[in-house]
Amino acid sequence: MKNLKIILILTGLLLSGIVKAQVSVNVNIGTAPQWGPVGYTEVRYYYLPDVEAYYDIHTSMFIYFGGGAWIHRGFLPTHYSSYDLYSGYKVVMVDYHGNAPYTNFKEYKRKYSKGYKGGPQKTIGANPGKGNSKKKMGAENNSDKGNKHGNDKQLKNNNEKRSVPGNKNNGKAKQGNGGGKGKKN
Repeated sequence: MKNLKIILILTGLLLSGIVKAQVSVNVNIGTAPQWGPVGYTEVRYYYLPDVEAYYDIHTSMFIYFGGGAWIHRGFLPTHYSSYDLYSGYKVVMVDYHGNAPYTNFKEYKRKYSKGYKGGPQKTIGANPGKGNSKKKMGAENNSDKGNKHGNDKQLKNNNEKRSVPGNKNNGKAKQGNGGGKGKKN
């Protein structure tokens, strides 16, 4: 009877440790990138006017138009390989909660043209240097995960999803703010 009690206690401790481990793994999913602006924990998307693209915090993917469709990738197109995500302005989309932030792209492109600068933005992390490659950002070389927060050409094409413009009935995007005056925590 004493051995059974010990086994039950050890089993309970083991199960408790597994549950705690699962919670800590899930907490890190969908965290803002180091180059993201400080103060927005409830936001899913940024619009990047300089590259006419969106960034989805939940999936750690950039969304941009190319080849007749909206492309979801862990990196920007090669012609933006030297774009500095830390110094580029991010329009925080505090009012949009759907799955297709590009629904009102023409309006965003007009309102937040290339070179747009709203109020000052402080990034979550310090800028490690120019460009967005893994090596320059100091990330470990992990071919399974890749550096999805920067412009990493080494990611494989299987980390890509396309959205065809005709299938974008995911709700209407509302205006984001350019000055970073949304919900702050």
